[in-house]
Amino acid sequence: METTLSIENLRVEYRSRDLGESTKVAVRALNLRVGQGEVFGFLGPNGAGKTSTMNVLLGFVPPTSGTARIFGVDVREPIARQRIGYLPEQTYYYKFLTAEELLRFYAGIFQIPKAETEQRIDAVLKLVELDHARKRQIKTYSKGMQQRAGLAQALINNPDLLILDEPTSGLDPIGRMKVREIIQRLKSEGKTVFFSSHELGEVETVCDRVAILHQGELKTEGRVSDLLREHSANLEQIFLNLIGFTSQP
Repeated sequence: METTLSIENLRVEYRSRDLGESTKVAVRALNLRVGQGEVFGFLGPNGAGKTSTMNVLLGFVPPTSGTARIFGVDVREPIARQRIGYLPEQTYYYKFLTAEELLRFYAGIFQIPKAETEQRIDAVLKLVELDHARKRQIKTYSKGMQQRAGLAQALINNPDLLILDEPTSGLDPIGRMKVREIIQRLKSEGKTVFFSSHELGEVETVCDRVAILHQGELKTEGRVSDLLREHSANLEQIFLNLIGFTSQP
């Protein structure tokens, strides 16, 4: 399987705001490989280092040490990000825009030719099931519809890799189901999907492989089916055991 994303000995440090500490280590000695066409779940509690890792992949922050590559290109090179679609956890769009207008704006950022832009808008709106609401202002959308509009903008440049930060956060069961269906369709098209989530039931359903981080360190990584068999537990139980969580009586 061709490697889409590779991380080798990644370390990310930040200046610490705590007294007596000059730096805070967000990610330490992380190694990961994600293959083409995989749906990969990137899991961990708050503060585990997931967002810091994604920020490196997206070129938002430089690694302190180690390397990260997308399609064999160092993520610090701008060309590496041309084949990525990104959906942040919190989507902030101009709510007075319609879905069509939003997508034309992002198509312009990617310098997509006008003739191709209209074809791409039609395709992604149908994929995320927003074609019927394409001329409505985004401020009239439900939370689930706004999330799908965010997925549409992440797809406008026809990326080969989707990086999604909590794509089902705050959605009701129907909204989560629709996002799950979209991810499965993208996989069937050969796209690679790398996403973080706290919805472990969703992850167990849609992911081929997962990695679990805790305090910046990789605790386990592998195929979901193999982990479930190895631990004789569901993904939520595995997650809680690996991060050392114990319930109070």
